[in-house]
Amino acid sequence: MHSIQQYQDFFSTYLHSESEIKEPKNLYEPIQYILKLGGKRMRPVLTLLIAEIFNIDYKKALPAALAVEVFHNFSLIHDDIMDNAPLRRGQITVHEKWNTNTGILSGDAMLILAYQYFEQYEPIIFQELAKLFSKTALEVCEGQQYDVDFETREDVSIPEYLKMIEFKTAVLVAAAMKMGAIIAETSDDDRNLIYEFGLNLGLAFQLQDDYLDAFGDPKTFGKQVGGDIIENKKTYLFIKAIEYATIEEKQNLLQLFSVRLEDNLDKIDAVKEIFNTSGASKATQIAIKNFTSQAFETLEKINISQDKKEILKKFGKNLMNRNV
Repeated sequence: MHSIQQYQDFFSTYLHSESEIKEPKNLYEPIQYILKLGGKRMRPVLTLLIAEIFNIDYKKALPAALAVEVFHNFSLIHDDIMDNAPLRRGQITVHEKWNTNTGILSGDAMLILAYQYFEQYEPIIFQELAKLFSKTALEVCEGQQYDVDFETREDVSIPEYLKMIEFKTAVLVAAAMKMGAIIAETSDDDRNLIYEFGLNLGLAFQLQDDYLDAFGDPKTFGKQVGGDIIENKKTYLFIKAIEYATIEEKQNLLQLFSVRLEDNLDKIDAVKEIFNTSGASKATQIAIKNFTSQAFETLEKINISQDKKEILKKFGKNLMNRNV
């Protein structure tokens, strides 16, 4: 087994070796640009890690790991366009650096490229990877649509929100892990359990991301802090605030989320104050801990050694305690 940093290095080296700017440059340069922005590389690292957890050399999982990362970044390009986001990982977003049409087309190309990396596997493995990937990609699109729909609704429930983030974020984390298990040709039970582990970890990860969007340090978070508030997104924080707030706080919050203001700093500060005083911030932190605990309970059922379970548990704890 290797450290997370080593897996990140292995993947970065492989990504660099596969990088190629072809013609037309305005299609491929934006792809290389977003892939080179870095980030945590959490999803491809998980594919490599899980392959070795199930006793297969990580090198065999590199093409699938790259497919996961390319798909993830495709979704980020399109998400940034839909959110009108100016920054991604502390740098200018693709649609701002080039234009919206380029962002759409380069993103489309990335989706196709992601499938091509699976072609390096034997037919049976290719079929299983592609089937999982197709299911996951469609769910991510469904999750994104739920996210958009929620912006104009005032009655979003916690179960609805959790379904949205499960599809939009958690399924890709779970699929990245299951791909490593598929490549290792492990049992169906262990494949399903590692998927469930990844799903709960992905839910905790997204809730933590929501929390950091409001309360993170802009120097370390890499994205515009308060972006969800500016876009009137009904996050877990918002829904819990509506549930717990006083009548006056609820009215203020609904009013703030019914408009788009020029002075967003005042809006962000006012919303964060309600998140804190209502108890929504604390409730979100508890939910993060609960989903992480569920992931760890599933982990105990997987047929791997205790020291390997500890490696995965440490990874989960680091995600829960991150500030970026």
